[in-house]
Amino acid sequence: MTSLLNRLRKRPTEPATAEPPAPATRSPRRRAPRLAPATVSEADGVRYLHLGTPWVQGAMRIRQPLVVELEYVQRMLVWLLLRPEAADEADEAWAEVRALQLGLGAAAITRFCHTRLGMPTTAVEINPTVIQACRLWFVLPPDGARLQVIEEDAAAFAADARRAASAEVLCVDLYDHEAASPVLDSAAFYRDCAALLAPGGVMTVNLFGRDASFEQSARRIAAAFPGGQVMSLRPTREGNTIVVAAKLPAWPAREALAERAEAVEARTGLPARKWLRMLRALPGAAAPEPHEMADDAGDAADTPPKRR
Repeated sequence: MTSLLNRLRKRPTEPATAEPPAPATRSPRRRAPRLAPATVSEADGVRYLHLGTPWVQGAMRIRQPLVVELEYVQRMLVWLLLRPEAADEADEAWAEVRALQLGLGAAAITRFCHTRLGMPTTAVEINPTVIQACRLWFVLPPDGARLQVIEEDAAAFAADARRAASAEVLCVDLYDHEAASPVLDSAAFYRDCAALLAPGGVMTVNLFGRDASFEQSARRIAAAFPGGQVMSLRPTREGNTIVVAAKLPAWPAREALAERAEAVEARTGLPARKWLRMLRALPGAAAPEPHEMADDAGDAADTPPKRR
């Protein structure tokens, strides 16, 4: 730990490798692939998580660890607008809404759900050095009654029928050290993700909207939610595009979305009203009804990109 701290102080932008991990909660899984070690760098008051390459896997502003730093990660929280709890000002409004993350990253969404909203939260991460780095350097709380970090292959976790309908909110962000495309992107995987959601549940997935594979990935997600609702947000400047899929018969009315967006901004400071202007139909899909989506608008400048 001392050597890592010294490296961070002396060379803040050079990735430093996390120490060997402490035991984490384990579940039976298939043999894991070779995993790149988690590394850490710092610049301008922001701490970054890497997997041994310059690609950023997550970030945290050191003096404001509960602020979601990266723009694309903020957009992954668009599910807030599709949950009625967003308009409830009570402190315990989210206390029974179960959050699940496949891919821990720098634990930004995990911290947000568990600490800021008080949601019962589970995060699944295959790489033990990522879990350890988050415990050491990214203010990830210890496991407890309302937080569980599980070291497991996300595919095996999602395919476990015992976990069906175990979450109301699911965030999927699964990239390896090469950061070229999602490591899990099959039709079967997205069906398993849909099965994890309870009725009314919402999933967000981070994809590269300018990648040739984006339309294929989006179609797979849409196919996993028959009778549900699937849309995407405008891509960030670097191309990160968030797809949102919900087990809902219809999108909430525009008035309800606007009310929730205003409440989310007041409570969290997140640009929720801007998200409404970014929602759009998937490529090749029918355009949403006018009452379901606000007018399109220009994008704002992004914080440092995740991978491209």
